[in-house]
Amino acid sequence: MQTIRHRGPNLGALATVYTVLFIAGLCAVSGFGIPFGVKPPWFPGPWEPARVITSYFQGHPTQVLICASLQFGAMIPLGIYAATIVSRLRFLGVSAAGPYIALFGGFFTVFNSSISHLVMWTMTRPDIAQNASILSPLYFLSYVFGGPGFSIPMGLLIAGVSVAAGFRRLLPKWIVIFGLLLAAAGELSWLHLLFFPKLLFLIPLTRFPGFIWLIVAGFAMPVARGGVSGEAAEG
Repeated sequence: MQTIRHRGPNLGALATVYTVLFIAGLCAVSGFGIPFGVKPPWFPGPWEPARVITSYFQGHPTQVLICASLQFGAMIPLGIYAATIVSRLRFLGVSAAGPYIALFGGFFTVFNSSISHLVMWTMTRPDIAQNASILSPLYFLSYVFGGPGFSIPMGLLIAGVSVAAGFRRLLPKWIVIFGLLLAAAGELSWLHLLFFPKLLFLIPLTRFPGFIWLIVAGFAMPVARGGVSGEAAEG
């Protein structure tokens, strides 16, 4: 019996590059950047008054530019990861809808997040940064695409892979359960857009443990399957 390997980039490596680029961008505008000399004020949250949001973007264009550029770059390995893990699941014999749900979620995550980062980049342009009436709407547009616009489809990516891999026993049970919990947090973050602003915590709860899940699932996903016998292949 021959062993056939899936041809494609290393999933764990893609997830690692995505994580490193995203966190590197975050260091430029948050408390993570303390070792690098980044000092308060840090990137404002959506609960901040408009004057705080406006003053931050007017006073820290370089930090925001670095953040937006690195995190936009992080979307490339994430998109390749989504395409590759779906291809891997199909290669391993998964014929259910899970991989396609994951593909939709992955590409939707990349699309929304890319818009968020490009809007943020736009906010660093001098003629826009000095216009307070434009900055605030652009900030919330960037937030909605990069906040719930990230966590909801990311939940679909994780759920699609976890369910498909769980049924075929392609991943350890703890990774599957971990993924389903993250997926539930991502989908429930939709309620944050309605009447439950306190559910904002579900967005980072999906994002940061999601880094870990993407990496461990990427390295743990089987890369080979048994094929036909050598004689059958020759025939």
